[in-house]
Amino acid sequence: MTQMMTSPDSQAVPNETARRAVRTVQDAVGASLFGLEDAVEQLLIAVLAGGHILLEDVPGVGKTALAKAFANLLGLEFRRLQCTPDMLPADVLGGLIFNPKTGDFQLRKGPVFSNILLVDEINRALPRTQSALLEAMAERQVTIDGETHPLPEPFLVIATQNPIESQGVFPLPEAQLDRFLMKTSLGYPDERQDLLLLRAHLQGMATPAAPMSAVMGHVLESLAHAYEQVRASDELLVYIGRIVRATRERSDVLTGASPRAMVMLTDAARAAAALAERSYLTPDDVQKVAPSVLYHRLVLEGYLDDGRKNAREWIMSLLQSVPVPVDRPQP
Repeated sequence: MTQMMTSPDSQAVPNETARRAVRTVQDAVGASLFGLEDAVEQLLIAVLAGGHILLEDVPGVGKTALAKAFANLLGLEFRRLQCTPDMLPADVLGGLIFNPKTGDFQLRKGPVFSNILLVDEINRALPRTQSALLEAMAERQVTIDGETHPLPEPFLVIATQNPIESQGVFPLPEAQLDRFLMKTSLGYPDERQDLLLLRAHLQGMATPAAPMSAVMGHVLESLAHAYEQVRASDELLVYIGRIVRATRERSDVLTGASPRAMVMLTDAARAAAALAERSYLTPDDVQKVAPSVLYHRLVLEGYLDDGRKNAREWIMSLLQSVPVPVDRPQP
């Protein structure tokens, strides 16, 4: 994707409803879930970029409720998988069932045949069950008994995992983690959000927003069009490449970001630009999404989950070390 560098003054806004759409979704979800505005925006970025998102956080902060409210608001088909060690790949994909009336085998579609699939506590599933999602996440299709079946569009996997438990869990391998566009955490609400949450609970306002499929279907279509119009200059593409290469050149990195990570970083940054109502990519777009896109793909020497070496902080430090290109107006 080679484009000429443009300035903000030289390009018209691709979609004037973008920020209003983001605010509509944030407000609707925030009516019952407080302090999750950033997570809602990241979900929209994942939908636009055609990626998947991994929510890693402690129990009770709203991971499952957020996924359900997001799907409900957009009017998309939603299915949920509660992962357990005895879950089989067929529980995810489905399988062929013999119909005695017709004498034929008929496909029984599993939960993966949906627009938004919530995979709750994905690290509780056995590795072979986790791997059943690989083809679905990478190629938007599944293979059952040798026959390939396409998945609905859009298709988004929202997976959750609990970082504080080590008993009865199976950490995701690097190949599986690399299929996720972004990894993020919701964090704890602040004091004001705690108060809003308790008031809403006492007033019986814990029900997610009603579906707005007629409105949001049009909004998603408009946002998708805006995303396709976002272009990147050679300077921005070189900048993205330098960031990714920098993750491989540091002495404290055991495994750096892959070419797939570079492509996904570009796609996520384009989605962020579309939501900001711009048809061109800026360094700010790249820096905004880089921590969530890159940090789960890196293996750092001495990395500990107790925070003594935080991967997100490491990436922010790396971004400061890479020269930022300067936009030049188009002649």
